[in-house]
Amino acid sequence: MCGIVGYIGDRQAPEVIYDGLSKLEYRGYDSAGIAVLKINGFVEIRRDAGKLSQLGKLLDKSPLSGHIGIGHTRWATHGEPNQRNSHPHKSMNGRVVVVQNGIVENYAELKEELMAEGVVFLSDTDTEVIAQLAERYLECGYSFVESLRATLSRLRGANAVVAMTADQPDTLICARLGNAGGVAIGVGQNEMFLASDIPAILEHTSRMIFLENGQMAVLKRDTFEVTNLQGEPLDVEEHFIPWDPVSAVKGEHKHFMQKEIYDQPGALLSTMGGRVDFENGQIHLPEMNLTPELIKKIRRVVTVACGTSYYSGLVGKFLIESIARLPVEVEYASEFRYYNPIIDEHTAVISITQSGETADTLAASEQAREDGATLWSIVNAIGSQSMRTADGHIAMQAGPEIGVASTKAYTTSIIDQYLLACVLGSMRGIVSDSQMKEHVAQLARLPELAGRVLENEAAVEKLAHEFARARDFLFIGRGINYPTALEGALKLKEISYIHAEGYPAGEMKHGPIALIDEEMPVVAVVTKDHLYEKMISQVQQAKARGGTVIAIATEGDEQIAQEADRVIYVPEAPPLLAPIINVIPLQLLAYHIAVWRGCDVDQPRNLAKSVTVE
Repeated sequence: MCGIVGYIGDRQAPEVIYDGLSKLEYRGYDSAGIAVLKINGFVEIRRDAGKLSQLGKLLDKSPLSGHIGIGHTRWATHGEPNQRNSHPHKSMNGRVVVVQNGIVENYAELKEELMAEGVVFLSDTDTEVIAQLAERYLECGYSFVESLRATLSRLRGANAVVAMTADQPDTLICARLGNAGGVAIGVGQNEMFLASDIPAILEHTSRMIFLENGQMAVLKRDTFEVTNLQGEPLDVEEHFIPWDPVSAVKGEHKHFMQKEIYDQPGALLSTMGGRVDFENGQIHLPEMNLTPELIKKIRRVVTVACGTSYYSGLVGKFLIESIARLPVEVEYASEFRYYNPIIDEHTAVISITQSGETADTLAASEQAREDGATLWSIVNAIGSQSMRTADGHIAMQAGPEIGVASTKAYTTSIIDQYLLACVLGSMRGIVSDSQMKEHVAQLARLPELAGRVLENEAAVEKLAHEFARARDFLFIGRGINYPTALEGALKLKEISYIHAEGYPAGEMKHGPIALIDEEMPVVAVVTKDHLYEKMISQVQQAKARGGTVIAIATEGDEQIAQEADRVIYVPEAPPLLAPIINVIPLQLLAYHIAVWRGCDVDQPRNLAKSVTVE
């Protein structure tokens, strides 16, 4: 979710780029920078930690001038948020300049390889590896395009990359690997723009091209070419984006909900940014204001939330109890204050809320405050009441969520609870340094895994068409994926108006199995974990009653294809993070069923985005 802006044309690039970056500040960041190529091939960079205004002061003091440049606002993932780690990054000899969104998962081995060849690194970031590797290929006689193509082929992980070189001062190259970061190319009159999101460049052009996974674009001021990573030219669709801000945010997608589903790989990266130090295997949550004295005092956690956030809290219960070994109760905020809950100074109450203004959640938090609890909030809306009144908070950093049916706020809030669980576990002496590094390493691949699920949308849409006229659905899961079943059912009923229920699969024989017949589709979360065999048994029981089973299963699982009627495959994920990956196809299924049924996806009947009354 970091911000990228690039420009080539007749205007002053620094002005266009700085203005574009200012329109992306909602994404969250801890540093900013701009690089410009001079006519003589010399590269000038201004960058610093802090807000964009700090970069503005640098530019006022030492202006930049040039007609081709790139800019970036960064959330730290590798290296501290300081001047030397701010983007853009240059190669050792200054020939290549790069900005990047994403995580280079194999940066450590690439860095070791380059250092063995005498390359000197000037930052602690994974991004610099891209610049250094590209320069090495240039020195081997590759063209700029060839060097970028060879470099990209060496990277693992989901990334958006923009590069320029002093050797070719009339060219910008951008590429997209996976779905962790978008790349929008704006086509102007003898000028080209690029950005990680449409609002940054919309005032300059309404003609947009969006790079897909595995595509690279070479931009000159009056031409562009899009190829795959093997260099084969591609025909790409040019989109006309209306100038009104609502349509601009929606971009190429038919609905906000669809866009926000696709935002998730970047949103996951953003909520980790500035908090997860992948290089050192550490997690930092300064806004939580955690102290050893406070942690020693806290003996239990109570999570209060409504709707989707409640289901997120159920996943969080598994995370905090499994990692930090701290007992967690999850309560509906709307019920919490009416049954005289047992809360005291040894209780931490976590409120989870996208808007930060949900009336029931605020009232539950206020009651907990009166009873002496420590208040923590996980919230998306910066500056909202839930954030202001808490003793500590974690901002989801998911970006604006317009669709009423929450998607990216669900998955980012789960990540935030995972981060909190790790920190609590470390401070309680439960999680060792080596275990923390393992937890952090598992996070690194998450944006890429989420992006891979989205590549299967066409298969989910086909399935949605087949089942769009069903009257009832049953969703089942076990363990940490029981909440996934609940959330899948909620998504379907709130936007398609189909009756759907979620159950823990082990409870089927205690009543719900009576509902199953040939007209009842059963969606089962059957990904590989320690409960896999038990879920297979539940699938077999549903089939024995005539049910049609749609399975969410792990890639490569051949057994499930023999048991279920339909299978949606997802990549294998760490068990504690699997709910994030497994819920995405359920979001897509609900979305496409609603579209096929002609429902108002973004504004379903009787529902509001933020429930500010009881």
